[in-house]
Amino acid sequence: MEIALVLLVIAVIFIVRTFKIVPQQEAWVVERLGKYDRTLTPGLKFLIPFIERVAYKHSLKEVPLDVPSQVCITRDNTQLQVDGILYFQVTDPMRASYGSSDYLIAITQLAQTTLRSVVGRMELDKTFEERDLINATVVNALDEAALNWGVKVLRYEIKDLTPPAEILRSMQAQITAEREKRALIAASEGKRQEQINLAEGERAAFIAKSEGERQAEINKAEGEASAIVAVASATAQAIREVAAAIQSPGGDQAVQLKVAERAVDAYAQLAQKNNTMIVPGHMGEVAGLIASAMQLAQQAKTTR
Repeated sequence: MEIALVLLVIAVIFIVRTFKIVPQQEAWVVERLGKYDRTLTPGLKFLIPFIERVAYKHSLKEVPLDVPSQVCITRDNTQLQVDGILYFQVTDPMRASYGSSDYLIAITQLAQTTLRSVVGRMELDKTFEERDLINATVVNALDEAALNWGVKVLRYEIKDLTPPAEILRSMQAQITAEREKRALIAASEGKRQEQINLAEGERAAFIAKSEGERQAEINKAEGEASAIVAVASATAQAIREVAAAIQSPGGDQAVQLKVAERAVDAYAQLAQKNNTMIVPGHMGEVAGLIASAMQLAQQAKTTR
């Protein structure tokens, strides 16, 4: 019974040391008699018991690594508290096992020293503006060195940049002054634009008013000209009709009658406007006036 139990234990140990199930996104490094032999990929794998063993297990997933906060000195001798986070991935399990005693510590230390070097070449203001440049420089330096460790550095991100309290206060005062300056400039630009708009509005109104007055004068002049032309046309038409009436039968007698009536009316008007009664010295004056008018009419008729 005891022998069977011992054999069962030996069989279990043999099975456990022989059959290995490697999970997805993991790689196991196998040593045979203390020497690297092969790397096991995900799935069911077999080992030679007591001769081969799994020496290292690596995750092939992307791993975030927190880089501890440290004090960096900028180019203008300002202390700056910087911390960040690093993302890497194991690409060569064999080198990750034998290239460094602890690649996590190696990556962390190299990230800190590289960060101090990059920040030391920049002024304080540039460190806030050039975060992308700092991140890219750290990644390039780490990626080159990490090849021997079987690790691929994917990216580095600065989480926080904290200057001393005195620098923060001075930066805040500078920002406040800059904002006030921008506000004043914006207000002055607004007033300037307002004055320009008002001047352009007044100019446009003056031009519109002068154009209106000019058009009104043109319309008035054209109206007066049209009226003069119409009056002249009517007068000419009336003269033509009178001339035609004189040339018709009985026209001479009608002219004589009309001239006599006008003469009598003229004397009547003079009598109404003056207290003195004005009468012709003798009736021959009226007859002479009529004769003169008839002579003029006869000349006009002869001319036609």
